[in-house]
Amino acid sequence: MSLRVGLISDTHDHLPRLQAALAHFRQEEVYTLLHAGDLTSPGTLALLCGFDLWVARGNMDGDPTLPTLAEALFGPGRLAEVHHLTLDGKAIALLHGHRQEQLDELIRSGRYAYVIHGHTHVPRDEHRGPTRVINPGAIGGMPRRPPGYAILDLESDDLAWYEL
Repeated sequence: MSLRVGLISDTHDHLPRLQAALAHFRQEEVYTLLHAGDLTSPGTLALLCGFDLWVARGNMDGDPTLPTLAEALFGPGRLAEVHHLTLDGKAIALLHGHRQEQLDELIRSGRYAYVIHGHTHVPRDEHRGPTRVINPGAIGGMPRRPPGYAILDLESDDLAWYEL
C-alpha cells in the first residue's frame, strides 16, 4: 500500500476547521501529516497528536514554547525552518515559504521530488523541472477563498484537494 500524506498549512488557530480536516484524514487512514507552518499557538499542536507530524516553522510561529512542546509531543526535530525528508523513497522539502529566496532555491535545486510550502494561503500545484511544488492552501482561509488542505499519494503522485 502506498503512503498517502496529509498536507496542511496556515492553520492560524482555526481549531474547528483543523478538527474537521483531521477527522477526514483519520477516515481516509492518512496518518502522516506535513504542516507547512503558521500553527500560531502551541495549543494547535495538541490536536495533532496521534499523527506522524512534521511542521515547518512559519513567520507567525514565534511562540518560544513551540519547539519544546513539539519535541515533547512528536519527538526531536519535528519542528524546523526547513525539513529535508525522504518518504516512500521520495525526497521532500517542507518549509513555510515566507523567505521567497529560500523557497526559490529549493525549487531550482532539482534535488526534491516535492517542495511543499504555505504562507500565501493560495493553493498551488505546478511542476518546475523534476520538482512538483505544492501549497495546500490554508486551513485558516482568506477572504474570497475557501479554507482547504490536500492529500498526496506518494506512489501514484495523485493529489486530492479538499475544501472546508
